[in-house]
Amino acid sequence: MNAQILVDVDLPRSQTGANPQHLVLGLFTDHWSATREPLPSAALVALLSDFGITPVSARAAIGRLARRGVLEAEKRGRRTYYRMTPDTARVLEQTQLRMMEFGAPGRPWDGLWTTVIFSVPDEQRELRHVIRRRLRFLGYAAVYDGVWMSPRADHVQTAELLRSVGVRSATVLRSTLTHTQGDGDPLAAWDLDAIGAAYSEFIARHTELAERTAAGQVGSAEALAARTKAKEEWLQMVSTDPELPADLLPAEWPGHPARALFVQVYDALGPLAEVRVRQVVAEHEPALADEANHRTTEPSMKD
Repeated sequence: MNAQILVDVDLPRSQTGANPQHLVLGLFTDHWSATREPLPSAALVALLSDFGITPVSARAAIGRLARRGVLEAEKRGRRTYYRMTPDTARVLEQTQLRMMEFGAPGRPWDGLWTTVIFSVPDEQRELRHVIRRRLRFLGYAAVYDGVWMSPRADHVQTAELLRSVGVRSATVLRSTLTHTQGDGDPLAAWDLDAIGAAYSEFIARHTELAERTAAGQVGSAEALAARTKAKEEWLQMVSTDPELPADLLPAEWPGHPARALFVQVYDALGPLAEVRVRQVVAEHEPALADEANHRTTEPSMKD
């Protein structure tokens, strides 16, 4: 995987409930990633209404993303169009790859742990939250203050993260674990019971959706909203689960069936969700409707 990650684009933070800014970026990533043609603002606002977002909130979210340099605007007459900036597109593509590879069966583990040791002086203390959040997304947990460990994280990505956010003092190690004592056991740094419960809840929430989709009972508007919600929830799992190797996990770990269900839902709803995007875009800019597409869980595919 490319070493670039979420390090240099001011993307919105995760939050509970529908985040209009996240939804806008999700629409671009999932259904408008194969073109540099911009989307009309009116189409984006209309698409967000499928998620219960009011026009006022939708326009505010789009405007914030543009002011922060996440989206770029283009005027055509009296109408405004938006596209992702190249940096945003690159960052979100790497996030997409991370999400779709996460939890894939059969991934080998070489038995090595990646350890990050860093120090942030008081004059850089505003970086601490940023560093911690991004280390968690890569699968790290804090074992001690300033010492983070992961069995899966890519050390090249990690070094790039530390450089990009401006950490001055840091060390990244790849090593075996020969002894643990007390709070020094890295497995104790993750609440596996809570993570397992979150996977079980994911399965409970989306099993009926998968069954209705297979039975042809899901329309295009519902498909777009449900698929996007499932992906947002999966992103939360990526941010909390360290993706421990199988021999370090409890028996009958629910993460495996949860990933299989996510793949089923995301891929099956893709064509239907694309239909909805095409419908809405056609109402505002018919010539652009054919630019809509849909992603799959295959990392390199943009159908």
